[in-house]
Amino acid sequence: MPARRSTSMTLDAALLDEARALGVNISRAAETGLQAAVKQARREAWQRENAEAIASYNDYIETHGLPLSKYRQF
Repeated sequence: MPARRSTSMTLDAALLDEARALGVNISRAAETGLQAAVKQARREAWQRENAEAIASYNDYIETHGLPLSKYRQF
């Protein structure tokens, strides 16, 4: 289990009240949302960092076709 650290955040009051009324674990829900946001940010950063290589590969495929395409069975 990863180490946990206490933090303070401001949330929409009505949303927080409804979540509590429904028995939602606020800390876990926030952690799950934060994990998704971090995953998305990493994906976007990787795409920015590799945009030139991706464009270059796409240009190669457009010019020369897929490598080993003669061996494809579909």
